Amino acid sequence: MIEVGLSAEIETIVTDNDTAAFYGSGLVNVLSTPRIVSLLEGAAVEAIKNKLATGDTSVGTLINIEHIAPTPVGMKVWAKAKLVKVDGRKLTFEVSARDERELVARGTHERFIVNFNRFMEKARSKKNSL
Repeated sequence: MIEVGLSAEIETIVTDNDTAAFYGSGLVNVLSTPRIVSLLEGAAVEAIKNKLATGDTSVGTLINIEHIAPTPVGMKVWAKAKLVKVDGRKLTFEVSARDERELVARGTHERFIVNFNRFMEKARSKKNSL
């Protein structure tokens, strides 16, 4: 059962493939905002993955973050997500990321619980209707 308070934290070490220069979101060799978003979503997925009903998955629908400090290649980063609200199939998380020195991002993230097969069929039918 999915309940408020579920949380997870994931850890990574920043590589060249995590940088703004690599993602094309800037010219600097520091942890990119798109990669932070990916880490924060990953933490939210991890927080609920063992609580979903058989056949269900979750999809990200909204993320609102502040990227407040740079993190260079080689530093560890921890991304955390805590479920703060459940409204039917809509889940709201508080998210944050920190490196070895400081908080680097914070915000909120929403996910919706969907049936995996129905969701994928909807995506396939969209492509097939072209």
